Amino acid sequence: MPAPPFAKDLLGWRTPSGRTGVATPNTSDAASKQSVTIASAVLALLGIPTKTVAPTNPATPFEEGVRIYLEDSLAGGVVDRDWIVDRGRPVTDFAQYSHLARIQEIINRDQTRTLASELGRDYVIKPDVTVGIQTPTSLFLHASVSCKWTIRSDRVQNIRHEAVILTRHRRARQPHIVAVTAEPLPTRLASIARGTGEIDSVYHVAFEELAEAVRIEGTKEQKATLAELVGQGRLYDFNTLPDVLQF
Repeated sequence: MPAPPFAKDLLGWRTPSGRTGVATPNTSDAASKQSVTIASAVLALLGIPTKTVAPTNPATPFEEGVRIYLEDSLAGGVVDRDWIVDRGRPVTDFAQYSHLARIQEIINRDQTRTLASELGRDYVIKPDVTVGIQTPTSLFLHASVSCKWTIRSDRVQNIRHEAVILTRHRRARQPHIVAVTAEPLPTRLASIARGTGEIDSVYHVAFEELAEAVRIEGTKEQKATLAELVGQGRLYDFNTLPDVLQF
């Protein structure tokens, strides 16, 4: 399926700068020829002209776009549930992780800082987007959605760190843990999609266009990597995520 409207609205071109004076796609790494080439092909396939100036900072609008898309899609889905879709909500609001608030409070009260040194201070995380299910007695975390416009090493570490917290410290059922991105380079997608099982899968907001762009412009390595990620069920079309989250 084509990229959803909110993603298309955020895609565009950076204002020309530097020695080359050439505009580059706002998902690309200007220092990587393959990144620029594939990202440019994605924009061309979406019909986005080079005169389209991209938002300066798409990260927050991207998160909000994902949130609204999931909220609307789940509300119209086949499963009738009281879905609560938020952005930046602490995991301690949810039944599986409410105990972490008490742990954090104890750590904060320890004036010796011994507990902080031994246990760390990063229990209370706030995923980019959360999908909760409200029951008569509790709010359960059904899915944690990490939204990263592009993939860089620090963002990979952030995704994995949050996933480890969600997995190790839950009480009761584990939520879906996924990442959503617009990253154009398959080898960078692989840095989080391959992983070691921290997340369920990665979802691309322009999956159809990316696949075609890589087919046309990708090197042998990029084509092989994309084929591997898709073939192994590690990379999916973002449009399919609401159906996955129904259950």
